[in-house]
Amino acid sequence: MSPLDPDLRERAAALDAADPLARWREEFVLDPDVVAYLDGNSLGRLPRRTQERLASFVREEWGGRLIRGWSEGWVDLPVVVGDAVGTLVGAAPGQTIVADSTSVCLAKALHAAVGLVPERSTLVVNAADFPTDRYLARRVAADRRLEVVEVHPSDPSGLSADDVGAVLDDRTAVVLLSLVDYRIGSLLDLADVTARVHAAGAVVVWDLCHSVGVVPTDLDAAGADLAVGCTYKYLNGGPGAPAFLYAASRHHPHLDQPLPGWWSADDLFAMADEHRPAAGIRRMLTGTPPVPGIVAVQEGVALATEVGVAAARAKSELLTAFAIEALDGMGLEVVTPRDPARRGSHVTVRLPDARRATVQLTARGVVPDFREPDLLRLGLAPLTTSFRELLAGLEVLADVAGS
Repeated sequence: MSPLDPDLRERAAALDAADPLARWREEFVLDPDVVAYLDGNSLGRLPRRTQERLASFVREEWGGRLIRGWSEGWVDLPVVVGDAVGTLVGAAPGQTIVADSTSVCLAKALHAAVGLVPERSTLVVNAADFPTDRYLARRVAADRRLEVVEVHPSDPSGLSADDVGAVLDDRTAVVLLSLVDYRIGSLLDLADVTARVHAAGAVVVWDLCHSVGVVPTDLDAAGADLAVGCTYKYLNGGPGAPAFLYAASRHHPHLDQPLPGWWSADDLFAMADEHRPAAGIRRMLTGTPPVPGIVAVQEGVALATEVGVAAARAKSELLTAFAIEALDGMGLEVVTPRDPARRGSHVTVRLPDARRATVQLTARGVVPDFREPDLLRLGLAPLTTSFRELLAGLEVLADVAGS
């Protein structure tokens, strides 16, 4: 194990001094006991404005207005905040909702996607994708009598558009893919992959959990079909915050989701015997939305919008490049792609017993994440991670990895 280059301290200080996003760090609650928080790709820090908004909501809206709050704006929150999320992922208004967990949104999106191509017989999923994505793909395939086809990365640097294209044929109904690989941070080309899926006559469902807010994304321009994503990572919506679901407007008349409820009906309060789905994106709702959670998401999304995804991406590329250079100098094995166009906002290294290293790092005030069996993830959140904070974490990592 090699020590860190001493020149990195000076460079980190210079990068922080030149960082146009540096002032946003003070917009978040910063725990003085944390040396380096490097897990923003799992749970983002708490925005100070969210503290204030939730306190106001509890006191004035819930406490002061009670059920009248529904007619004073709560009813519209899933779509209003959904449209705000849509601005971050290139979606025109009326195509995005915020409601339910990521898993529930993904299940709905997969069922609806299969219904768009009923004559097809296979569902494609990345063999290395997040477990829930694979579990749900198998469950939906079993329910809809489809065969699951797993696509395997042909290169250690992650799945490629060519890998996806190689498994597409005239049987392919739906392709489920994460834009950024949750393990190693590799990034797919959304437009290229979407075009290949459409050329095969199939539809694609995108998982944007590790990309929303830090990777410029234009769902409408790419012709995407459906997408889901969480809001508690780079959007700082809080633990377990409700997720979002996007469906292209061209598909709305044909979307048949598996969990119809009174919130997806064309007349919310008609209480009709037969379910008649709403004409637009509301048809993808189910039950009463979690208002406090959506309020928290609204604040995080507003903050991310003020900063801008392009600005966040520019800093993300600098942070990840700095981390990779330092890790290379330490002699650690970086498994994240070196090309910035091929990586998201986290950097992953391979370490023997990554679980043990994570426990030791956390005990010393450095909070990373790990994935079995030997991957240590460093999640770099552009709005809250400074270069000096990152370097402080890497210094502890050098000590732990060398012990």
